[in-house]
Formats: sequence, structure tokens, C-alpha cells
Amino acid sequence: MSRSRLPIVAALVLALMLPAFAEAKKPETDQLPERYEAWLDSVRLIISDEEIDSFLAIEEDYQRDAFIERFWRIRDPYPDTARNEFRERWEQRVSEARLRFGSTVSDRARILLLNGTPDAIVPINCSDLWPAEVWFYARAETIGTEVLLLFTNHWGSGRWRLWQAGALGDLLRFGGVRSSDAELLQAVRNSCSFNEQEAMFAVFNFVRRAGGQMGYVGLTAEMQESPETPSGEWVATFHAYSTQLGETIERFPVELSVTFPGRRQSRTVTHVLATIPKAAVGQADLAGHRSYNLLATGEILRGDRLFENFRYRFNLSDAELPGEQLPLVLERTLRPGDYTLIVKFEDLNSDKAQRIARQITVPEVDKLPPPIEDEATRLLFEEANRVISTTDTTIALVEPYGQLHAGLLRIDALTTGSDIDHVTFMMETKPILTKRQPPFSVELDLGDMPRMRTLSAVAYDALGEELARDQLMLNASSHRFDIRLIEPRRGAKYERSLRAEARVEVPEGRVVERVEFYLNETEIATLFQPPWVQSILLPPGEELVYVRAVAFQPDGNSTEDLVFVNAPDYLEEVDIQFVELYIAVLDRDRRPVDGLAETDFAVEEDGVEQQPMRFDKVSNLAIHAGILLDTSASMEESLEDAKLAALAFFEQSITRKDRATLVTFNDVPFLATKFTNRMPDLGKGLAGLKAERGTSLYDSLIFALHYFNGIKGQRALIVLSDGQDESSRFSFEDTREYAQRAGVAIYAIGLKLPAKLRDARKKLTKIAKETGGRSFFVDDSSELPAIYDVIQHELRSRYYLAYQSTNTSPSEEFRSIEVELSQRDLEAKTLRGYYP
Repeated sequence: MSRSRLPIVAALVLALMLPAFAEAKKPETDQLPERYEAWLDSVRLIISDEEIDSFLAIEEDYQRDAFIERFWRIRDPYPDTARNEFRERWEQRVSEARLRFGSTVSDRARILLLNGTPDAIVPINCSDLWPAEVWFYARAETIGTEVLLLFTNHWGSGRWRLWQAGALGDLLRFGGVRSSDAELLQAVRNSCSFNEQEAMFAVFNFVRRAGGQMGYVGLTAEMQESPETPSGEWVATFHAYSTQLGETIERFPVELSVTFPGRRQSRTVTHVLATIPKAAVGQADLAGHRSYNLLATGEILRGDRLFENFRYRFNLSDAELPGEQLPLVLERTLRPGDYTLIVKFEDLNSDKAQRIARQITVPEVDKLPPPIEDEATRLLFEEANRVISTTDTTIALVEPYGQLHAGLLRIDALTTGSDIDHVTFMMETKPILTKRQPPFSVELDLGDMPRMRTLSAVAYDALGEELARDQLMLNASSHRFDIRLIEPRRGAKYERSLRAEARVEVPEGRVVERVEFYLNETEIATLFQPPWVQSILLPPGEELVYVRAVAFQPDGNSTEDLVFVNAPDYLEEVDIQFVELYIAVLDRDRRPVDGLAETDFAVEEDGVEQQPMRFDKVSNLAIHAGILLDTSASMEESLEDAKLAALAFFEQSITRKDRATLVTFNDVPFLATKFTNRMPDLGKGLAGLKAERGTSLYDSLIFALHYFNGIKGQRALIVLSDGQDESSRFSFEDTREYAQRAGVAIYAIGLKLPAKLRDARKKLTKIAKETGGRSFFVDDSSELPAIYDVIQHELRSRYYLAYQSTNTSPSEEFRSIEVELSQRDLEAKTLRGYYP
């Protein structure tokens, strides 16, 4: 974290108060075991008051241990590595401080903890002077510069203090006489050895260089400033997973049983079955829809350590649940062994709750358990449990090396288990090869363009029953956020229940906050941790339903997948396209129009009217936006203004939910900043750009669009260039087709593009219009901020409309889309079509 110099007055006040801060931050720990008191003492400089209060509120030692682990993990600078460098460094410094100084609260200990071991220490032991030490840092961590510090031991009492110079009135005493700094220097000359004199004079020279005594005070105050603590959100999340329950909370009865219906590789599938009387909990009634809403929070202990915790939210429809009991399903996968299971159930429609703790022994499983006696629970589990594998049959596609793939490519599938008879490979949904013996591999011809393709491998037994499957996205980016339903399987038949299982792919460095499961549009359960599996009871009398899984990130970004259950055969023979449109509606003055309803829109695909399935106004929907910035030699005069305008767009447009990226290009493209919402990172990408070399526009467009691969939702790419393409490998038609497949709205800005380059203007306009964007041509870079403002407003004023295409043809030809509005004086801008 970069630090600015403290204002002088604030620095003086801080320097005077720092010892008080150290004492004030010490928490009341009378009820804590000694080892936890010692831990709090060791982290007092880096722990927030909120974290202290949270830690002191914990009642169980295993929860305190889990809190400590999470405390360090949230501060890990490189969470993807096995080591936690911050924790290792801090604990080493704490040990050193305690060894050298006997505690972590003195001035010397504070400086060492926050800045590390000094490069040199010179002891001062003059006969007429208090014992003192000069510390030298070639580059102190907190301020990043060279610094010299003087510590004094008043009257040799053992209490070492950081000398703050005479400006604070902290005049040094020696020989029982009050003395000024000048007298101190004279005493040093008279009484100290040569090395001690050199060290003391170096300190005073440093004080002068730092801006005198007050400047020195500011530096020393900054060196004692505690580092910024992480957001307190993690503390709230930690306590949300706690199973603590107040004694005054009203309880409701819960019958709890644990079964082990199968195994996944070396782990046993563990089902926690809870039945709750309907009459014991509250019921929500919203617009005639009655439901029971419960939250289950669990902890699993192995020995005296927290092994894992989990959380489920259930929304159970009264109409779809026969009997008087509510069956809840919690699934975990555990290695065989002994555990303590603790589950807290909360009724969200009342103030009632229950907490149950039970010792369980997880066995090795090689066969299905006996039937469940309770009728409602049996209906829920019996059919769903059949899909749980009781063998170790698996299949996994090996991802090829590199990012952009074209031409011929070999992909291997690794399998385990002895019951695989053959493996079928499919591209998208079309079978391309079946192999009946290993090695299970396939040779693909991906064509000349690096298009995103979906490869699947399905393992079958000798009777043609599916055993396992895997899927691989080729030419997908590292920031892909995707969810895929493994179960229910397309084409399979289900009668009373099914087991929904989702696989989530998360961008590098990101996490999943929750996964929601829906039956049709009714939310069934919300899971807050993997495995993303949930048993679902099918409604009686409904032949065709669908299961939907939606994954969310903490910032609100989401992705979803949908599978039709018990679909007719003809639906399984075709690839049904779910088409999503983000539509900007403009009036005659080119201003966005709000307030339209679904009935104001009519959509046709290849001239055939389509029926919208979902419609919404998306002013608050997350946006992924990119700027493709020309840095060729001809941009020399405009580049500085272009950089400032791009930065202003990022600052004004990118909210906490959004992500932005920067790609620069001349004769080659360069990813300057990955998708992020951190302004320092975006600013860093814009820094140090130099206008040089030629223009490879089409190659760079494809490069940038490829970087959007795997991102769902609203996406836009702003292309800023002042010339036509000079040296691309790909043609305009190649780029146009790639853009139509990418589904990213392109906003093209031609800067000082000569009128004689009509063809370049025409091509930029065409590619922008066909992708749902716009084109702008300006003669002065000072006009860029206004254009960026128009783009930002348009992106925040769109309508979302999705439909299921009625075109069931297997053809991969381009499909055109037309959106008509009921008000003829308005214009709808969106994709002109897509490739299935």
C-alpha cells in the first residue's frame, strides 16, 4: 500500500499518542485461555477492533482456531501458493521481538514488527549519557526510504523510548541536568567513542535532511503506523457459519439421521437427513405462494479441529410436499473416520431455531444403503441416490497447453474404473468419434480461427448406460466464470426425484459466494460451499420441467445453466439455442429511452417471431468493458489525451460489480491490464505508453474479443484508433465473423481518421452496428470524454430480453435477428444475429 506523508500537525499528535494507542488496543482477555491471549498480544498491531470483538465473542476453542486460520488466510498476499508469506514474516518478527525485548509493546518492538530487523544497530554507552541505540534502515518497509532512529533508555531503567527530538519538549536528561539537543551533541563529543559519535551525528544529520525536527517526527510516526486491515466482511461471513445458539432462543423439534448412500473416489457420500414437523415452524404466504424457509448451518469436527463448515438455505413449497414433515437434505463427502457433526437449523419465518451435535463414524461404502422408512424422505432420496457412483469410474479431458488454438489439435481423455466399454467425443452436442479401447483421444480440426468450442467426452458401459462425462472449453479465457449442470442429464428420465449437481469454473483469484438451485423458476435451495449438489423432489403430474443452477460471486456477478427434465425425444435431438439480447433503445436525439415494457418489443429470428422467456431493465447489471487502445506511431500527438480520457471512463463507469480491461496495440496486441475493478491496476496499465510502430487493428480486435471468451452477461469493447489496418494476418471478414460469434458490443472511435479513408470508416461502422454498438469519428482528442460519457450512459440503460430459438435446424449458418419497437420513432440497437 502506498503511503502519503502525514500532515505535520497530525504526525506530531500521532507520535505523542502512539504509546496510548498501544495500550488502548489491548483487549480484555480475562476469560480466554492463555494461548489465545498470547496470540492476541502478538497481532495487536495488525488486528482491527472489529476482529478483536469478533474473536472475544467466540465460545469454543475449535472456532477460535478456525478464526485464527482465517485471519491469516485473508492477509495472504499470494493465496494460490502453499505458503503464507505474511504470516511467516510476522510470526518470525514477533519471536525476534520477544527474544530481544521481552515483549511486543515497546517502541523498539513496534518498529521491528512493522519494519523488520534494521540493517545495523550501534549501541551508545557513554558514561555521561543514558544508554542509547542508533538503528539504521537502508529502506524501511513502511516509508520505503533510508532512515536513522535513536532509542534512549531513561536513567538506564530498561524502558527504551524512541527519541522524538527537542521539538516535542522531550529534552534528554543526563548527569541530572536538563539539556537541549545542542548540549547533547556536545556531551557526545566529550564522552563517547568515535563510532558512537559517528552514529549520533548521523542521526542529527538525518533529522536535518528530513526537514528538521518536525519532519523527523512525521517520519517516525509513519513508521509506527499499523498497516491497513482487510475489509470486515470476512468477519461477518465467519460468524454467519457459526453454530452458536443463544439459550433464550425458542427451539423446534428436529429428527436427524445420517446415511452413506455411495462414494466418490476415496470419499464417502454423507447424507444428513433432517425432518421437521410443519406445524413447528412458520410459513410465508406471498401472493398466494406458501412456503417454508429454513437455514441450516453446520460444522464438522475431526478431533478438536474444525474440519469444514457448510450452509444451506431451503425454500420448500407447501403444495409440493405431502405429509406433515419437512425433509431437508444436506450432503457432504468425507473420508472414512470419526467426526463430530454440529448443525444449527433456523426458521426464517419465526424466531425459532435448533442445534444438534452428534458423533458420527463415516464408513467405507461399496453398496447402497437399505431403503429409507419415512415415506416423504424416501420419495426424495430413493431415485436421487441412484445416480451416486458406487465405483471409482471417472473421465477427465486433459486441457491442451496454451490459450489460442486453431488447426489440428489432439485432446486426451484420462479414465479410471474397469466398467468402461467405450467413450464418445462430442463437439458442441454432435458426436464426432467413438473409441472402444484406450488411449481415449481425439484429433480435432479447429479451423483457421481460434473460436471457442465445447468438447465433451462421455464414458458408457456395455449396455450403453452413461457412467461419467467431462467437458472442456477450448479457447476459453482464464477469467471464465461458468456453471454447468452435471445432473440431471439431458435425455435421462426421472419420476419422483433427482439429484442436481453443478460444476463451477471460477476466474483466477475469485471465489463463489453461493449457488442457487431452481425447479422451473422456484428456488429450491441455496448452497454456500461445495459440493454443489442438491436432491430435488419433482412435482406430480408435470411431465416437462427444468432445473436451473445459478452461481454468484461476492460482487453480484452471476452465471447459470439450465437442463430440461424428461424432455420429449425431439427436444433431445436438437440443440436448443437460448439467445440473450442486451438492447439499447434510442430516441431521435440518440438519447437512451427508459420505461418500456416487454410488450413494446417484438423479436424475429430469420423472419420468424420469437417468444421472450425473460425480460428486464438492466441499469444495475454488472458490465465487463474493455478499451482497445491504438498506440501506433501516428497516435503520438493524441496518446496523452487518449490515456486521460480512458482513465476517466474507468473511474466514472466501473463500479464494484463491474470489471474492465485494457488492451493496447500497434503492430501487435498487448494485454496491459486483466479484468479488474481496481483503479490503481487500470491506471498502471495506462502508464508509460509510447506511440510507435504500425497498426494491426484486425488481429488486435480478435485478440481482445478472445479475452472476453467465457464471460456471460453485458459486455462491451471500445476500440480507439486513428488509422486503418496495415499488417494483420486476419482479414476484415474474418474479424467481422469472429465479432458476430463473440457477442460483444463494439463501440468504434475513429480519431482524426482522414475522410479519404472512407473504407476504414465504413468497416468500423459496420462491425460496430452489427454487434449492437455505435461508431464515432472525431477530429480532436478533447472530444473523447463526451463520447465515453455517451457510451457509459448507453451501457447503463439497456433492456435484457432472452428467448429460446424456434429454429431446431442443425445448420451452423448465421441467424439474423431483428428487434422491432411498438413506437416507430425509437431505434433498438442490439446484435444483428449470431452463429449457433
